[in-house]
Amino acid sequence: NSKYSEELAQESLEWIKAVTAEPINTSGDTDNFFEVLKDGVILCKLANALQPGAIKKINESKMAFKCMENISAFLACAKNFGVPTQETFQSVDLWERQNLNSVVICLQSLGRKASNFNKPSIGPKEADKNVRNFSDEQLRAGQNVISLQYGSNKGATQSGINFGNTRHM
Repeated sequence: NSKYSEELAQESLEWIKAVTAEPINTSGDTDNFFEVLKDGVILCKLANALQPGAIKKINESKMAFKCMENISAFLACAKNFGVPTQETFQSVDLWERQNLNSVVICLQSLGRKASNFNKPSIGPKEADKNVRNFSDEQLRAGQNVISLQYGSNKGATQSGINFGNTRHM
């Protein structure tokens, strides 16, 4: 996958290792990234490390549907933690190795939210809400601004401008 970034994948795995204290290989190549995460166990442990008890039952079985269940449980938690839907992935993206880049995007997004759970975070800091409250007086002052202060074309129009020959009927 051309969009897949080994650096971001490695950063994600190192972050998972720091948060969960699991002894995982943090190499960012696609093979290792897939092997570490494919059964969903590490992802579930990550969710529980961020919020204890977030995922009640982690399936240690290597059977496909049990692994997919783990991945789905993690995705549900990620959405609850505030990861936008467009930054999550489908279970098959990881399980069938279809789109590992979307898995990296999801982990990076979750990593930005980690500071909300008093855990180390990765990537840029999330923006804080900046609410502004204007008084009625300030709002009325804005209505007195003359629109021509934005610039004027001094009444120019395009009437009378012809390019080329006129159309004869």
